[in-house]
Amino acid sequence: MLNLTVPLEDELGDVLEKAMRQAGLGEEEVAQRSGVATARILDAVDYRSDLSSAELRQLAGVLGLNEVGLCALGCGQYPRPEMTSLPFCVHPLRMPHGIGCANAYLVTECGASRGLLFDTGPDIGTLTAVWPRAVKEVDAVFVTHVEPEHSGGLCEVVARFGLPQAYCPAGVSAPCGEPMAEGQRLRFGHFEVKAFHTPGHSPAHNCYLVSNPSVPSGGALLVSGDLIFAGSMGGGYHSQRQLATHLRRVLAGVPPQTVIAPGHGPMTTAGNELRYNPFLA
Repeated sequence: MLNLTVPLEDELGDVLEKAMRQAGLGEEEVAQRSGVATARILDAVDYRSDLSSAELRQLAGVLGLNEVGLCALGCGQYPRPEMTSLPFCVHPLRMPHGIGCANAYLVTECGASRGLLFDTGPDIGTLTAVWPRAVKEVDAVFVTHVEPEHSGGLCEVVARFGLPQAYCPAGVSAPCGEPMAEGQRLRFGHFEVKAFHTPGHSPAHNCYLVSNPSVPSGGALLVSGDLIFAGSMGGGYHSQRQLATHLRRVLAGVPPQTVIAPGHGPMTTAGNELRYNPFLA
């Protein structure tokens, strides 16, 4: 399964801007260290890039980025992995938000009419508009982090499906949320959900690893929220250092074939991002 129709969340300019923020460097200092003109860097940040491969390699060296991945991103050829099949079905729910899209995910046994929901999108109306008609019930709702495009209408969704609460990151104040801490595991039928506490983008942020323990060789799904995107990572608005630390920790803790379901952009795999993601040099 290839994600050829879903655009990447971040373009080259976004990646360079995040990388400079992470390195604590401005455009002029990066220009001095790399030999790439400041105007060329500013054009790239403003989405007017025609940087050459040589210039991209120079920038990668200064900013500590994965050279191969940055060059691939810069020429519009960032690799999209062919993902192995999972022992369950994943329904990406892509919802418009601002100038882009936010993703929620519904995980079900294939052909089943009930499942688990990860994030709720901007509001219940927007979520309902993209909801698969065959799925009638939800056994649990999980929230990666409390932001308008990921947890809008949360309590309405919880009430709609007759649930006592949603599962949220520890440390967040959600009116209908139950905290789920690092390493905690929950079982729902054949599904097991394990939480990784991954603050950085926001003070309270979780990723969720979804698996079917009865099929141990069947692979797993990592619902990553705004920790990682295909070809990029989330913004470190709370702590850039924490975000980078948890990004490496989580990807090192799952098998390479693990499918990543991010909060924005296309799905990818842990192995693909470890090999090509600019922030995983």
